[in-house]
Amino acid sequence: MPTLVCIRHGQSQWNLENRFTGWIDQDLSPTGEVEASNAGSLLHKEGFEFDAAFTSVLTRAIHTLDIVLNCMGQSWIGVTKAWQLNERHYGALQGLNKAETAEAHGAEQVHIWRRSYDTPPPAVSRDDPNWPGNDRRYAAIPANQLPLAECLKDTVDRVVPYWTEHIKPLVAAGRRLIIAAHGNSLRALVKHLDNIGDDDISGLNIPTGVPMIYDFAQDMTVKSRRYLGDAEAIEAAAAAVAAQASGKS
Repeated sequence: MPTLVCIRHGQSQWNLENRFTGWIDQDLSPTGEVEASNAGSLLHKEGFEFDAAFTSVLTRAIHTLDIVLNCMGQSWIGVTKAWQLNERHYGALQGLNKAETAEAHGAEQVHIWRRSYDTPPPAVSRDDPNWPGNDRRYAAIPANQLPLAECLKDTVDRVVPYWTEHIKPLVAAGRRLIIAAHGNSLRALVKHLDNIGDDDISGLNIPTGVPMIYDFAQDMTVKSRRYLGDAEAIEAAAAAVAAQASGKS
């Protein structure tokens, strides 16, 4: 039975500071490193083995994957880094404190920017340092493919084709894969795999540092999606993500 493991990166420094991060490169906080280590230890204990791994080109996801694989004694496996698995680009909100932004623009407006399916936040300009075209890791990507700001729909539009072309065929062939990515890039993937409606995806909250396991039938239809670990702790972690998204934390 084909299986895929996904993990949202551990807490980053800007998660800790309650800032919009998006494509800004931030490393893990000490708590995030512990979350990644715990995830790797749990996967090792449960006997998971991987043939290859995928991650974004952002340090917090790369570092999470490194820690997970090191804890599993599997640092030697091949890793593919893809910008298509990046977090969604929060445009001009990147770097701003979320609570202060809610005070300036209203909590309802900020919630729309954060959780509506097809309403992007204010865009950056192409001469802004936070536009990806000014970062050399994206130098080979055509400028018209690099976002000025993204809603979740935009993230779906880049994650799903990458899944379909590069990852799904490997899973279907029996390769054991792990993806370390971000809250919104993983929400985009879950939306596609679980066929979640546009209006319902806003209610999906993926906790940081918790392995999410997909089991597929041979035809690659989803048989189940589950989290690995203590059910109460996972529920509490997801509730914390929901509270942050609603501006209650």
